[in-house]
Amino acid sequence: MYGKITEIRLPANIDNTDGKFYNCTIILMAQDNVFQGDMDPEIAALLGAAVKKGEARADAPPDFNSIFDENILPAEGGDAPGVDLAVEGFPEVTKRFEPVPHNFFNDPNYYKAVLSGEGDIAQRVHGILQKYLNAKDPKDRSVYRQQFITAYWEFLLGVAKKAPGRIAEPKKFLLRFGLLHPTFVDAETRGFFAKIVVDNELNQPIYYLDEWFKAVGTGVVRNSTTDEVRVAKNNNQVRLQQLLEKAAGKLDGSKALLRAKEEERRNLEKALQERVNVLYEHFPLDGFPDIQSCYTDTQKRIFGEIQEVMKNLLKTDHELDLFLRDYYQAEADVKTLRDKIEEEGGAVAVDIRAVDTEFETIRQMAKLTIGRQGNHYPVLSGEYFHCGPNDVGFRENIISQFTLIESIDPEVFCRSYKNRLNRIVPYVVLIPTYGEMGICWEPFDRFNRATSRGRIVIPMYPKNLFIAVLSAVADLRWQVAKEKASYYWMEEGLTGNYYQWFSARKLKGDVKEYFIQDYIIWMTKEADAIQKLDKEVRGIFWRYIPFSKTVKDKLKNRSYVYQELYQRDVNRALSDGY
Repeated sequence: MYGKITEIRLPANIDNTDGKFYNCTIILMAQDNVFQGDMDPEIAALLGAAVKKGEARADAPPDFNSIFDENILPAEGGDAPGVDLAVEGFPEVTKRFEPVPHNFFNDPNYYKAVLSGEGDIAQRVHGILQKYLNAKDPKDRSVYRQQFITAYWEFLLGVAKKAPGRIAEPKKFLLRFGLLHPTFVDAETRGFFAKIVVDNELNQPIYYLDEWFKAVGTGVVRNSTTDEVRVAKNNNQVRLQQLLEKAAGKLDGSKALLRAKEEERRNLEKALQERVNVLYEHFPLDGFPDIQSCYTDTQKRIFGEIQEVMKNLLKTDHELDLFLRDYYQAEADVKTLRDKIEEEGGAVAVDIRAVDTEFETIRQMAKLTIGRQGNHYPVLSGEYFHCGPNDVGFRENIISQFTLIESIDPEVFCRSYKNRLNRIVPYVVLIPTYGEMGICWEPFDRFNRATSRGRIVIPMYPKNLFIAVLSAVADLRWQVAKEKASYYWMEEGLTGNYYQWFSARKLKGDVKEYFIQDYIIWMTKEADAIQKLDKEVRGIFWRYIPFSKTVKDKLKNRSYVYQELYQRDVNRALSDGY
């Protein structure tokens, strides 16, 4: 419910001719909370229920208790970490490895357990693998290697289908680390992997492959691609279901904004109360123990601060009321669509092939992280594995890398929605490949741009893990900015300014690839005052991919170039144009 500000009474002899509201009563009037607004035009057209501005959509006044009864937005369908917009950073990684390693990699029956229950494809994989390992002729070895890669992916699909249910530990580690046979790596490497923390103890949206297939297969996370999923109802039923998902996404976004705005108002009320309390601090006058002293200069300055806080309170309360109306609009849309779907005969029946379609997507992701000229061998092997402990992309390492990136680029995971930056960490899928570059598969859910997580993929065995992670978040930054600018992505914002520079230089190739490489330089060189970027690109990044205040304060004293950019920030702030 709406908070009530205590009335502030000040002495009547205070002079307010300077325009300051020294003698005032603070009143926040609750707005009429009957819903007003426009229904989504697609929903209105489909349901034949066009809503005029000012038409009532909710009879009862809003109840914040029903909206804020939990602290975190629910996940898409189950146990995935929900989006908590109040979290400002990653948890500290205090446990990187288990104190006692497990013994699964020392089990002589590990390889047998991996292959068991997989049918003829397992026998084929074993046969080709034996030929590949025993081949002496390089040409024969190359042929068997390619045959093994093809057969292995077919075999892995069968293992992946079992991930949503109970799965044997060797099969889980096959999906997670690509470890087909423990003897393919030396004892030291086996010991290293045996110490990696198995469970997601930090509750971050970072998934190994076995966890990802389980999340997708059980409906906790939606498929990354849905084109191949067959729909068993008519087109009208399909469209209703799509509109329901869209309305549900808007409902989640509205709820998140409500929480954030209510927290902002609560902080302002607290600030107001603190300032008012200072005004009550007086000391007896000398010789007049029953008379309190006059206001000090510090207390008099507080009157102006109170006026500013009051102004912000009224603004915030008004925005809260608007967000609440949006919430009830989305809630009513969801209810109407659900009722309509029930009238049509129930929800859309979909052919359950979630893991199958997701597996093909993962395979495409793996190819993209590796590239055409990279090493596509799909199994963890000492022949190709040369990573140090800090370059293996296990979950705790990724969290540490993200923490470092956010310390330099604090808005890397932020998305703007209704003039508010929301920090939303994307889903991260860790693929056991020898790739060099991470990629962004989806910048956000198409039905919920406000609070849905994007999806990025990171190879676990790159030469340089920091570069692989940087390339993934750079791809995410580009795609989010491009989607935000929509049709004007070549003209406005980050992508627009960068594209215009790219075109002016008459460069050839993929503009996004240039951007990713420049972002890596921005984070690894420019953040340390090593000037490697074009002057214009540096200016674009400084404006649209701002460093943290700590980094900016360091850079402004290192070079005139950065000092000039820093001064531009100051000038924009003074003119309210930033």
